[in-house]
Amino acid sequence: MDITQIPFNQLIGLQATDPESNFLLSLPAGTQYANHLGTVHGSALLALAEAGSGAFLMRQFGDGTGFIPVVRKVEARFRKPASGQLFARCLVKPGEVERWKAELVSRKRLSAAIPMQVVDADGVVVLSASVEWFVTSRADG
Repeated sequence: MDITQIPFNQLIGLQATDPESNFLLSLPAGTQYANHLGTVHGSALLALAEAGSGAFLMRQFGDGTGFIPVVRKVEARFRKPASGQLFARCLVKPGEVERWKAELVSRKRLSAAIPMQVVDADGVVVLSASVEWFVTSRADG
């Protein structure tokens, strides 16, 4: 599944990044994302973090045909006012994905909290978030 092809993500213009980069998705610069202060609206930052966490799941678990992921909870902290192009990156600790995969195989479900950051073009963290996904195995997958 290509996260950028989800209708809402298309609507707001989320873009794929180079798979070799440290980033999962990007939000282009644009006045359509502005809030009343002229900086990027908080809902755009949250959408980038949530979609980025979904992109991370797809990279780790495959195209999505063998499992069903649903966001259960998002906790976020707005760090700095954001402007320009923004990027989502994941901060999952080494070994965590392997643990998740084993749990999904053994229990057929798991709860995975994915730590995310949204950064600007200078690498300044503008949002940090934890996106918790409930994931179940597909019966036919």
